[in-house]
Amino acid sequence: MYKYLINLLFPKLCVGCEDLLNGNEIFLCNKCLHLVPCTNLHTIEGSMIKDLFYGSVCLEQATALFYFHKDGIVQKLMHHLKYKGQEGISSYLGNWLGEDLKSCNAYKDIDIVIPVPLHTKKLKSRGYNQVDGFGKAIANKLKVGFVNNVLIRDKNTHTQTKKSRWKRWKNVDTIFMLDSTKTALLKGKHILLVDDIITTGSTIKACAYELLKIPNVKLSIAVMAYTE
Repeated sequence: MYKYLINLLFPKLCVGCEDLLNGNEIFLCNKCLHLVPCTNLHTIEGSMIKDLFYGSVCLEQATALFYFHKDGIVQKLMHHLKYKGQEGISSYLGNWLGEDLKSCNAYKDIDIVIPVPLHTKKLKSRGYNQVDGFGKAIANKLKVGFVNNVLIRDKNTHTQTKKSRWKRWKNVDTIFMLDSTKTALLKGKHILLVDDIITTGSTIKACAYELLKIPNVKLSIAVMAYTE
């Protein structure tokens, strides 16, 4: 009875179109679910995301679950995840991508999943790192470890949405560092670095530079969305 009243007073709406969700739908109605632009980059040879980092970061693999389009369903998902308190979207997307990755040979030698960290001030303000659930769900699907305390965000940066490529890079160039007390466990490992959205790749690049300081590591990346 209580659950019925909650649903009556606070009905669950589709993030994409705001229609009522039925009992089997989660975050997206079936109509919107079929309109989401999946990249499927992990199922094909080569990757436009990997090409983005060519010559600056050595990556084994790189993929994104979705393409990000302005005012599209994916942007609405990201907005609800980061600013509307819908933390569950993170693991929802991680389970989706993780289910795909566990059947891809290229990702079968992943040893550990590491998320791009938030600064402590932003973490306190939001209440959660929007990437943690995503990374944990992928790690669970791949049956590997998840570690969120190796990379440390040393500076709190403002939003990068209106910055140029160069300004984005300078904004994150020196904001990440490694916790040296924890890096020994990562020597010789294949790390999967996860984040929410790749636009210019500056944040991923800054994290990658730090992680690749660890001896004999291999690095791949997986994100929720990629801006074409």
